[in-house]
Amino acid sequence: MRGEIKIKSASGSLPIPIEPVDMVGAHERAASFTTRSIKKTSKIQALYTVIRMTDLTTLEGADTPGRVRQLCIKARYPVPHDIFSELQSHPDYQPIPSVAAVCVYPSLVKVAVDTLRGTGINIASVATAFPSGQLAIKEKLKDVKLAVLDGATEIDMVINRNAFLKGDYQTVFDEIVRVKEACGDAHLKVILETGELKTYDNVRLASHIAMEAGGDFIKTSTGKIQPAATLPVTLVMLQAIRDFHDKTGKMIGMKPAGGIKTAKQAIQYLVMVNETLGSAWLTPDMFRFGASSLLNDVIRQLFKQMTGRYYYDKVFSND
Repeated sequence: MRGEIKIKSASGSLPIPIEPVDMVGAHERAASFTTRSIKKTSKIQALYTVIRMTDLTTLEGADTPGRVRQLCIKARYPVPHDIFSELQSHPDYQPIPSVAAVCVYPSLVKVAVDTLRGTGINIASVATAFPSGQLAIKEKLKDVKLAVLDGATEIDMVINRNAFLKGDYQTVFDEIVRVKEACGDAHLKVILETGELKTYDNVRLASHIAMEAGGDFIKTSTGKIQPAATLPVTLVMLQAIRDFHDKTGKMIGMKPAGGIKTAKQAIQYLVMVNETLGSAWLTPDMFRFGASSLLNDVIRQLFKQMTGRYYYDKVFSND
């Protein structure tokens, strides 16, 4: 049933639409993006685009400064030096771009900042008690402010799923507003953790709450809960972004994260973005992949497209 909820905001009562999602239709539409044929030159350009849109991430308890530095070097130079010469001889060769961002815990932001200084690569940090979000808002804001103070240019926050699933949408909204304020000039990506929201109706409602509260991006998942990013759930979020843009004129970014492992999958997402939102969203400022393992396959496929063969897998780092 269509309707709306009312949220109290600084400017007064804010209506948030409740719009049921046709699950069968979403699955059928998402499946259609897997049937598109991308020709060779266009495929090469798509692979370059995926590299530019990738956020490399290390979010493990065993993270060390050395591991973060290694990831930052890979972010800056995604292609191993050994395969440069063969790629450069191809007529479609362009300089291999760096990735969009490196994402780390707040305690390791300084390491990433020092390693990537002057490169233009964004420093993202998960905050607000990632991945569970189970802390008081006061502690979540400390988490954010620490990361920003140390140089993070992007903050990835998790919504309060406990409050959302209880129907306490005001708390969800208020926390996002306060985190956005704490971000200062840093961009805010709001993680919905779609695997815990259970239904597409919930995903769509959470998307609208996150955008109305000031999120610059909406993001599917932490990568810690399955299912994470899927084509249908991302489609539902893209449609919410489209409707929000139609209503407000504001362009909100999208980041599917978790479970996107192959170049083939990534290109399907690009097709979906283009056909749902248009080419204006096909930039790293508006669309990101949160999938570190994806980068190696993109490079392998790029090498295959340019040389006709696959390179020895062991040349690629697993970070």
